[in-house]
Amino acid sequence: MRKLTGVAIWMVLVLGWTGPYAAGNTPKQRLEPLPAAEWDRSKAKHLLERAGFGGTPAEVNRLAAMSLADAVAYLVRFDGVPNVTLPSFEHSGIFDAGLDPFPPSRPATTKLAEETGEALGIKVKAGGNRPLQPIVNKFFYWLRASRLETDRVAQWWAERMLTSPRPLEEKMALFWHGHFATNEDKVRDYRKMHKQVELFQRDGLGNFRTLLINVAQDPAMLAFLDAGVNVKGSPNENFAREIMELFTMGVDNYTEQDIREAARAFTGWNFTGLDFNFDAGKHDDGGKNILGHIGNFDGVQTIDLILQHEATPRFIATKLYRFFVQDSIDAELQTELGKRFKDNNYDITALLEILFSSREFYAGHVIGQRIKGPVELLISTYRKLGLTNLPGAPDFNLVTGSLGQRLLHPPTVAGWSQGRAWITPSLLIERGNFALDLAFPDIEFIPQDRYPIYPSGPEIRAVQQRLRDGQDMLSATRPVDMAASMDTDMMATSNRVDRQEAFNTRYGSFRGWQMAIQRVKPIPRDLATLDLTRMVVRAELATSAEVIDYFTARFLTVPIDGTTRQNLVELFTLELGSDDVLASSTVLEEPLRLLLHLILSRPEYHLG
Repeated sequence: MRKLTGVAIWMVLVLGWTGPYAAGNTPKQRLEPLPAAEWDRSKAKHLLERAGFGGTPAEVNRLAAMSLADAVAYLVRFDGVPNVTLPSFEHSGIFDAGLDPFPPSRPATTKLAEETGEALGIKVKAGGNRPLQPIVNKFFYWLRASRLETDRVAQWWAERMLTSPRPLEEKMALFWHGHFATNEDKVRDYRKMHKQVELFQRDGLGNFRTLLINVAQDPAMLAFLDAGVNVKGSPNENFAREIMELFTMGVDNYTEQDIREAARAFTGWNFTGLDFNFDAGKHDDGGKNILGHIGNFDGVQTIDLILQHEATPRFIATKLYRFFVQDSIDAELQTELGKRFKDNNYDITALLEILFSSREFYAGHVIGQRIKGPVELLISTYRKLGLTNLPGAPDFNLVTGSLGQRLLHPPTVAGWSQGRAWITPSLLIERGNFALDLAFPDIEFIPQDRYPIYPSGPEIRAVQQRLRDGQDMLSATRPVDMAASMDTDMMATSNRVDRQEAFNTRYGSFRGWQMAIQRVKPIPRDLATLDLTRMVVRAELATSAEVIDYFTARFLTVPIDGTTRQNLVELFTLELGSDDVLASSTVLEEPLRLLLHLILSRPEYHLG
């Protein structure tokens, strides 16, 4: 594989350039299997990067010792992979029966309580001060608790990405999470988000039709796309539009009339708790005209019509190609991939086997040319370091969020943008900060799940301090910027008004945080267990140059240029105080951590 100059690296990172196609090759030729003679360790490392999250030198060597067909079968079909049962998610036990169905807002909650005498499983107080306060507290409790538990789901999922002997299973789940994007901020129920992740893990490598139907009937998706208001006589077009535009066909392959008719077909689809529910009384069973087909179609039949359309296999196959191979793809290859996907009856595994075995996948303009997303960046770093558990600090959710990809919180229904969207000057700095915090952990780290640092955090912490200072509820819950402006008369008047109120929203927000933190289990907060000295000694590296070559080969896909290599050698020797590495083993760890920080901050490290 050719080396990239510094200019070329920045073309990849900033401009999204991926190089030329192999001249004169037809799509069929480009998808032919790589000749056996060309399979080597560098190709095995590339396969492990793309079909998983990378690995240690030993894991790369094991894959390289196989044939290409066996290596692909090992990663895609798990042939020969140990049958390991990964831990299930351990729920904190925060859900109470009265929380379902959860009202859309605090005003809706208190209105329900006033009209019926009960909400969220709590009866309105018969009398006394603030009769609706316990209900308001419970409303904010679930908002906070569900979000914190969702962070635990993300941590659990990332742990599986790190430790699973079937990494493609988790990487495909990550792909489908970005494709069928739902956000806990709207779903407001970690249980539904968790169930959807398990769906992606279970069905992500199977049949696309099965996956699509299961996602369409998944409570998280139904909640996210407002299925509850999609009823006969008043269809809501949200899901019908997204299933055609984003999930299956892409733009310009359907009409607005198709959207309206498909919306009618999905009427009556909803959920009860965590289960799909079809209400025949709310379903429009009249005739419909969808994609040129006329009939009395229901939701599943509409999905089958979409799958019959020539645009669907091409759209999905192209998106998989862009995720696993490269951003740029010509129309001819899109058509060929779509045909093979359709001919294989939408078998996702079969399509990935074609991609991962192909000459195209191992071409020079593909290897080391893909920008890693934030989740992939962290997990691949930990895997290459040989870590066996996910560090609690630096905080996985906080770091990936600062880099633009917080699991279970995609920015829109379109998911996350890929490729060059991951790279801006500020994001590059944040990526370097991740490397710094990994090598030299922040001893003042405060975990988010134990301390509210969201936009309302300062207000909530102010309430806590004022109550500790002995202030009454009204005084304690006034806005921070009112602290210096309330005189005694204003305070007395407000106290009289406050005693007549049914609830105090700011106090409810504060109590919600307290109750949530009390019940949600904390995320383990161990620091990354790094022993770089042991790594170097076991590899029997004797000189600074050998250390640099080992580290760059272990962590980088794109080789560094000669000048950069020499600079790293000189810097490492200066920090160590000697070129005799083995004789300096007692003072080796600090220079090695500095070297790790430098390499993980290099532009080349963000390419895989």
